[in-house]
Amino acid sequence: MKNILYVAIALIVFTSCQQQKIGFVDNGTVINDFQEKKDVEAAFQLKQEAFAKRADSISQAFQAEAQKGQTEAQRLARSNRKKAEELMLGLQQKQQKLQQQMQGEEQALRQSFQAEIDSVISTVKTFVKDYGKTNGYTYILGTSDAAATVMYGTEENNLTQTILDALNANYKKAE
Repeated sequence: MKNILYVAIALIVFTSCQQQKIGFVDNGTVINDFQEKKDVEAAFQLKQEAFAKRADSISQAFQAEAQKGQTEAQRLARSNRKKAEELMLGLQQKQQKLQQQMQGEEQALRQSFQAEIDSVISTVKTFVKDYGKTNGYTYILGTSDAAATVMYGTEENNLTQTILDALNANYKKAE
């Protein structure tokens, strides 16, 4: 029984003497300054601008068509009211179809962008995890202005710039 007590005390002393290596990163800085995220955002911006130009072009073409249709419907209304109503109904249906198509494309564009951003975040998490294992960290905590999980940490434990630099170097190698 005495031996078990000595072993337990020895284990407690041994584990309490082991230094745990802990660091932290500013999540916002690492994510926002990661070059891959900047590249994803730039590509999305180009896609969004192209979509907006295309949507404007389609809208202008439809407005011209609608103007002609309204003029034709007004002309027909004098002689054939039913035909004029059919023409206007067809224009309304086409407008709804175009709006649905544009909304669908815009939603697909946003979903694609979000999937790419989620992939970037996953890359960062995996990188930080691997960095921690490789460099002997017990914990690497995350902090940000919105959710401050680390209220204080010495600068020597702040790994934000170190991890960001390593992450960007790793991304440049992969390009």
